[in-house]
Order: sequence, then structure tokens, then C-alpha cells
Amino acid sequence: MEGTQSLHYVIGIDYGTDSCRAVITDAEDGQEVASAVALYPRWAQGLYCSAAESRFRQHPRDYIESLESVMQQLAESAGEYLAQVKGIAIDTTGSTPCLVNEHLVPLALLPEYEDHPDAMFVLWKDHTATEEADEINRLAKAWHTDYTAYEGGVYSSEWFWAKLLHLARNAPDVVKAAASALEHCDWMPALLTGTTSLAKMKRSRCAMGHKAMWHERFGGYPDDEFLERLHPELVRIKRSLGLETYTSDQEFGRLTEEWAARLHLPAGIPVAVGAYDAHMGAVGGGVEQGVLVKVMGTSTCDMIVGPGDKDGERLVKGICGQVDGSIIPGLVGYEAGQSAFGDVYAWFRSLLMWPVEQVLPQAVGAVHGREGTQAPQAAIRALSAEIGTRIMPALEAAAATIEPEASGVLALDWLNGRRTPDANQKLKGAITGLTLGTTAPMLYRALIEATAYGTRAIVERFEQEGVAIEKIRAIGGVARKSPLVMQTVADVLNRPIEIVAAEQSVALGAAMFAAVVAGIYPSIHAAQEAMKPDIESVILPDARKAAVYNRLYQEYLKLGAFIEKELT
Repeated sequence: MEGTQSLHYVIGIDYGTDSCRAVITDAEDGQEVASAVALYPRWAQGLYCSAAESRFRQHPRDYIESLESVMQQLAESAGEYLAQVKGIAIDTTGSTPCLVNEHLVPLALLPEYEDHPDAMFVLWKDHTATEEADEINRLAKAWHTDYTAYEGGVYSSEWFWAKLLHLARNAPDVVKAAASALEHCDWMPALLTGTTSLAKMKRSRCAMGHKAMWHERFGGYPDDEFLERLHPELVRIKRSLGLETYTSDQEFGRLTEEWAARLHLPAGIPVAVGAYDAHMGAVGGGVEQGVLVKVMGTSTCDMIVGPGDKDGERLVKGICGQVDGSIIPGLVGYEAGQSAFGDVYAWFRSLLMWPVEQVLPQAVGAVHGREGTQAPQAAIRALSAEIGTRIMPALEAAAATIEPEASGVLALDWLNGRRTPDANQKLKGAITGLTLGTTAPMLYRALIEATAYGTRAIVERFEQEGVAIEKIRAIGGVARKSPLVMQTVADVLNRPIEIVAAEQSVALGAAMFAAVVAGIYPSIHAAQEAMKPDIESVILPDARKAAVYNRLYQEYLKLGAFIEKELT
């Protein structure tokens, strides 16, 4: 680094599923100055989670420790820039709520609930509330007001009220100990600004609108009688939420002296109202009317904006909600997505790695035992790790040589349920067409194709509902790291896909909001114009493969209809 010529630096903090990322950005041109990543310590060990039960919880200490870790890394590598940071904004996964006491402290930070999963943050992909979501949907359809109308007409087990209802029924003592519930994206700004009163909370329009059925036309949240039918505790929690929500171009508060010291930042800088990662990521990816931004990671979120309510808001069925100002203030933000995308590939990798991790050490140990020498455990671990790093590139290379339709294998991407179109977390993945000649690369390619078909179903739903899509842009780890995945998506959609040239597009989007609350730009539109990244490449569809995939997509729809009928 050659110096700090610009005086306009901002910080974007991005809390993903597995890690926290912090990026120092030059607000004048959006260039990344420095970045750091830290895994969540307890999450990395698999604590408090059970994939078999679809239970995924994260301890608030993971969020604190990872934030301090990334900021310490930045202090060591780019400390001279931190002193000139003018603002900070934070995005998180969602819906990821947690029960808190009257001082906004997550219950898991209290000694009596330190290791209680129900006192922790309920991660977005936790599906323990599937039955509760079904109940909310049945009641909403019978009620005088359908509170799911702006949620795509279907409420999901991934969302706020379903999760709280599940906790109220399965952990009543924990819920009774709580004064309220906070989304992760709301807790972080509260923590950093020293906000300890519910009366001073500024809840995210993005979070509450998309996941908690907040809407101006409802006067806030669902009425007390509706929530009372579900569980009395929901009424009490609703009353703690207030009636207002805030867009992320607004200041939540100022960074406290304590947290300024812990994060190596100037005290008193503005902290923006929080939002979900995909929504801020869409801003970082250049979302605008007609431009769909695909945030591609463990799951996908497909984001687009449209005219504001005064211009005639269009209700879109089967998506993850539409909220005025949730992405860009003044425009309606539409969200869709897939509950599993990169997670599908990670599942297949874990499947293939099982014998390497479980059988190889025992086998090597047995051989060395017969030879009278001690098994080299360090070498075995190193070998396993090396295989782990090579397996996905090898699979991708082999799968790329397989022509569409050649293997005869067809898969469904619903390994973590279906988010869009029409949320249904009871659905399961499926694979058909297996023979004794089916290989691992064939299966891997079928899984990639399945996730691409899921993407097409989302695009088609938007267009069927009248939301025009003129361009598709992609951001996230999968978008930049897997050419085969991106080519397959382009072929299945038969559309070009623009790949955004930013390693940390989501954090960049957060940085844009930080630049607005810092007063560097008057609006998100102005911040986007100045800070937006370039398009590094355009993936063009292969017309020949697109024709084949058009036929296979129809088979995917038939398989999906059959599986859905059998499971529901």
C-alpha cells in the first residue's frame, strides 16, 4: 500500500453462513483497499446443529469473535486506513432471529442459557419450524386479511414468526425469559452503537418486511388476534417490535468508544441500519429495474427492483417477499431464491469424502499395525486434506466433458426444501436415471443441472408475474469460481449472464450504504454510480446445449410435480 490519498474510506461487514468478512473500501471509486475473513469458531466445529433434524443454530459469541478477528486482521494489514473510516454498514443472513432480554442481550450470552440452542440465533436455513409455517399459511388464507400477500403468498419455515412459534411451543421457558426477538442484522448495529433499549431500536425494513409480515398497509405487523390464534407469546413479542421500520440508507446510531477501541475504528462514526446480505449484495452487484442479480453461495437469492407503491406495486406470487425500500429506497425490492445451491455441491463432496475421512485412517493404521510400525497420523490428515482440495476441481473437469442428456441422470435441487417458486421446506431432493454405469462426474453434472433448472423456474415465475428481466448478473463465490456451473446456468436459461468483477460484492454493497450514512453520497443511487464494480466477463449460452436443456427442463418439471405430489 502506498498511502492514504483518499479521505473517504468506509467499512462493509458481511456476515455469511460460515464466516464474517470485513472490507475497507475507497468510497470515491469503490475499490477494495483491504479485506479479511474469519470463520465462526463454534459453527466450524458443528456445535448446536443437527443436519438430520434441520436444526442450525449459531452462538452470538461467534459473531462477536469473528468480527473482532477480521478487524484485528485489518488493523495489522491496513491500520492506517482504519483511522480514516467515515462509516460502517452491516449485512447478515436472514431470517436469523434470536431471543433477547430487555437490554437487547441475546439469551445465549447469559450464564443460564450459554449452551441452550433455543437461546441462540436460529440460522436462515434452520427448518425445524416447517409445521408451524404450514399452520401460519392455513390461518392466513382463512383470515380476513392475508398477511402473506406481500410475502409471495406463502410463509416459510425459514422466516421470523414460524421460528418464534416453534420456539414458543418447544422451549416455552426460554421464550418467557425473553423480552423480544432481534434479527441478526438488527442486533449488530444495536451492539456497536450501545443501544440497550427496545424503544430505541431501528428495525430493518428489509428484515421485517420480507420475513415478519410487516407492511404499511397493515399498519405494521399482523393483528393481535391473528397472532393470538397461533400462540399468545407471539402477541407479546409483536408489541416489543414497534410499528416503524427503517431502510439502510438511514443511520442507526454512532459507534461507541468501547467498540471503536475493540474494532480499531474512530469513535462516533455512523453505523447504518442493518439489512440482509442478499439485499445489500444486490446493490453491490448493480441491481436496477430490469436487472436481476443472482447472489450465488450456499443458497441463492435472486434480487430485482421495481416501481414504488405509488406507481402501482405488482404482487408477485410464490417469491420471498416484496418490500418498498428493502433493496433500494424508493423502489420495491423483490426477493426469490433457492434454499440450496452451493450446499448441494458441498453435500456431494461430503458424500465422496466419507471413506477418505472415516475409512482411510483406520485402513492405514491397520496396515502399519501389521507391519509393526506406528501409523503416521499427521501424514494421513495431510493426505485427506489434499484429497479434499483436489476433489471438486477434478469433478468439475470430468463433468465438463459430459454432454447434456448423455448420462440419462436427472436430479431435483430440493435437498434443503424449496424456497422459490412457492416455498415448501418439506420437499426433498431426488435423482433418477441411475444405472450401473453412472459415475461420480455424471452425478455431479446432474446436480449442477438441477440447480440451474431451479434458477430457470425462478426466472420464469418473475416473468409470468409481469416482472421484466432484461439482464442477469451474478455475484458470490460460485459465480466467480465455477465456470461449469455458470455456463450450465446460462445454457439452461438460454440467456447471457454477466459476472461482476468484485471478490466481495456483498460487503461492497454494505460499503455503499456506509458511504450514504457517512454523508459522502446523498443516495444509494449516487453511491452505486460512483462505486459500482465492472463486469469482468459475460457467459454466453451455447444454442445447441440450450435446445437440449429446454427438453430436459420439462422433464425436471415433471419429476418435481411427481415428487411434490408424493410428499405433500
